[in-house]
Amino acid sequence: MDDNQSDSIWVHIKNLFRGKDDEMPLEKAILEAKEEGDLAAEDTTMLLNVLRLSRLSVHEIMIPRTDMVCAEVTDSIQQLGQLIVEHGHSRIPIYEDDKDNIVGLIYTKDLLPAMLGSSKAELTIRDILRPAMFVPENKNARDMLREFLARRMHMAIALDEYGGTSGLVTLEDVIEQIVGDIEDEHDIQEPEEILFLDNGQLRVSGRTALEDLNEESGMRLSSDQVETIGGYLCELTGRVPRSGDSFVVQGRKITVAEADKKQVKWITISAPEALPAGRTDSQ
Repeated sequence: MDDNQSDSIWVHIKNLFRGKDDEMPLEKAILEAKEEGDLAAEDTTMLLNVLRLSRLSVHEIMIPRTDMVCAEVTDSIQQLGQLIVEHGHSRIPIYEDDKDNIVGLIYTKDLLPAMLGSSKAELTIRDILRPAMFVPENKNARDMLREFLARRMHMAIALDEYGGTSGLVTLEDVIEQIVGDIEDEHDIQEPEEILFLDNGQLRVSGRTALEDLNEESGMRLSSDQVETIGGYLCELTGRVPRSGDSFVVQGRKITVAEADKKQVKWITISAPEALPAGRTDSQ
């Protein structure tokens, strides 16, 4: 590949972010550049990930509503400070009554002067509240990146089709789709979603995608309504299963190991052929 061809790749990249280019020819050019030794493997991956952004939705990369760390607008400044210390976030969504009514964001850098100020006793969360950005959860990640940069924002609240809060997405979430996980001193190492136990059982997070679970377990679970195993069990029973509930699905015993009122957190799945032959009904 000559210099002119190499330069044209970057022209295509720039055009792509301006919404003027077709992805397929560029993807082919990137792969050809790698094959010819003009692009390192890491650079190729990053460039292809840039193209992939337009095929990802905010819903696929966001932090789900159930995992959002929020504060209520009636909380005290001191309570908010404790929440920030506990979780290490630089921005906290603030809601009124429930998470479907996000009224703004609090920035840590605004909170410290407020806590140290002479009038801190009278200060409330409303006094230092900043506007939140709201986006539909089906917005594609490339447009989300463009909007973050244009508005100089780092966090947005994702809304479902009914206007309720579906989750939140950050600039870091989008950037990680290009460069991989970005860890800082506040990040907590998350456990693997699927753990293989010594007795042949699986310990599985309720948030594990059915597709991923099928690949690892050999099962063939599917649903038109939900995407995760936790959602699948809720759909199966018509409620949120409780800890200790068990079901037999496709010859495998699924036991709810941990759950709360809102979601299934962890389950265990028996090893293949661990149940008597012919037993396939849920219990």
